[in-house]
Amino acid sequence: MGKERIRKEKKIKIEWQRLIIEKETCPRCGSTEQELGKAIKALRKLGIEVELKKKEIGQAAFKRHPQESNKIMIAGKPMEYWLNAKTSKSPCCSVCGDNECRTIELKDKAYETIPADLIVKAALAALQKGTK
Repeated sequence: MGKERIRKEKKIKIEWQRLIIEKETCPRCGSTEQELGKAIKALRKLGIEVELKKKEIGQAAFKRHPQESNKIMIAGKPMEYWLNAKTSKSPCCSVCGDNECRTIELKDKAYETIPADLIVKAALAALQKGTK
């Protein structure tokens, strides 16, 4: 039944937000952007239409809520929801300053850069539940 539903629902919305300072982002977000590109390519090969929206977070907003940077939303919910994962944090780089940036913990492993395979897995889980 899960595969049937994936075939029916061929569109998924993905939203990704990250820190942007002077048109640049940190290495962690930059690497996640590359992985996101790979994930979208893989999903499209499966016949899934991906609607991607990228949002920028400025320095002031980032300082107030650093956990909002490098956040991926799939079908309106944080990626962690679909993977049964947890959000955590860790020090990042000089661009981010003293703030600890968002990480994902899944099965006792922490991910600073979000790998393409996890993004694909979360998108497929969302499609199986019949969510756009």
